[in-house]
Amino acid sequence: MSIWFKPYTVEEINAFELEDHMGTFLGIEITRIGDDELEARMPVDHRTRQPQGILHGGASVVLAETVGGLASHLIIDPDKFYTVGLDINANHLRQVKEGYVTAVCRPLKIGKTIHVWDIRISNERQQMVCISRLTMTVLSRKETLTQVS
Repeated sequence: MSIWFKPYTVEEINAFELEDHMGTFLGIEITRIGDDELEARMPVDHRTRQPQGILHGGASVVLAETVGGLASHLIIDPDKFYTVGLDINANHLRQVKEGYVTAVCRPLKIGKTIHVWDIRISNERQQMVCISRLTMTVLSRKETLTQVS
């Protein structure tokens, strides 16, 4: 059984979610949607490498937060709710110098107010590059934020 709010296609997701933000700049694209997982890839190139010529850890975190944040968005009713990140961690396990890295995002917990995602990033040889966990909160569109003066 699918966890998604409605049946989405990869083309729909790429068309409405990956416009004009950091993910677009880094070349992130959604490549697959399954019943309970979302997959994205990112090139390892001049935008995502550090000066030593290897994949920048921050780029891996951007990939993880992009795919996990998108997954949270796809399981809620976007007319009633929105999601924002609370916490992300990443363990960088292997260097990558070129090609693509692929992130597979699966839920650890889908609650009414909290989503926790496991994101595994691998290289083109299917070797683990980074393991990340992302916690998202679900907020009502009716809630108003108050500022502290």
